Amino acid sequence: MSVFELLGMSAGMLALFVAFGVLIGILFGFFGMGGSFLVTPALLVMGYPSRVAVGSGLAFVFGTSVIATLKHRDLGQVDYKLGVSMIIGTTVGLEVGKEIVLYLEELGLAGNIISVTYVLLLGGIGLFVTYEALKGGNGGGVSHDVDGDADIDADDIPELAKKIQSYSLPPMITLRGGVKVSLWMILLVAFATGLLSGFLGVGGGFIRMPALFYLIGVPVPIAVGTDLFEIMFSGGIGSFLYAQSGGVDLSIVAPLLAGSALGARVGSAATSIVDEDEIKVYFGLMLLLGALAVAVRQAGNYLGMGVLDYVSLALILGSALMVSGAVLYSAVKSMRAPSATGSSTAD
Repeated sequence: MSVFELLGMSAGMLALFVAFGVLIGILFGFFGMGGSFLVTPALLVMGYPSRVAVGSGLAFVFGTSVIATLKHRDLGQVDYKLGVSMIIGTTVGLEVGKEIVLYLEELGLAGNIISVTYVLLLGGIGLFVTYEALKGGNGGGVSHDVDGDADIDADDIPELAKKIQSYSLPPMITLRGGVKVSLWMILLVAFATGLLSGFLGVGGGFIRMPALFYLIGVPVPIAVGTDLFEIMFSGGIGSFLYAQSGGVDLSIVAPLLAGSALGARVGSAATSIVDEDEIKVYFGLMLLLGALAVAVRQAGNYLGMGVLDYVSLALILGSALMVSGAVLYSAVKSMRAPSATGSSTAD
């Protein structure tokens, strides 16, 4: 029996899923996002049932988060104290978000409200992150050469994070890089991001990663690594629950994971090479493209134009290809810069 027969798909589809897995893996390891906002819509547009799209997306997220977290751990970019604290707050927020969705479903308003909220939130965060990155200055240019025992320069912490750190509500905890903040503030941020995650039905990495940086002041690489650590738990629990009702299709998950195994390692390693401001630009652009893709799909459903589903899929695949390509290009450029400087010096 061939691998194609075992997975129940053609060679072309298998290659597509593997290639898509590589792209998502690079983005996942680089940005610390679960990838569900790219994988799940793509599966829906390809005709998979909602339960299978969501369940398989969560299973993929879980598998990739394990791979990427191990790489970030090797780089010293996981703050376990922060991660466990975030898990507690996020879990409560997820439950509240789910209850809100159930209430809106009873009113028949869930679908439209969630879609509009998703587009506005995704686009809003994308605009904010892109603006902050392009503005430069003291908007948070934290170095990627993160030493867990070294204190962060106060000038490198976003102003909003400084404000939140100024509230001395015991117990106070010290995070990686010397960041000192009230546990209650961490739990509050975790609850808010968990609430949005539960309401929107996504892993929430695109919310949590910028929240860790802009609200708590955690350096971007540690924010990415810690976010991945948390996604391991949320993705694992979610995929287990969906698997019990037959919502996880291994013929989808297996090739995606095969590709992402390589991509996630490359993306994780790139966070230690690529300039931090460039990370924020790419992150913002990807969120904007993701928001556009979801908006196009929603418009297609509203207008009854099935062709817009394919436009949405093209935007999803195109944004993943463009941003992952930009990450690799920047990484290669950064690695070549020292050697180029050395050559010119030698001349």
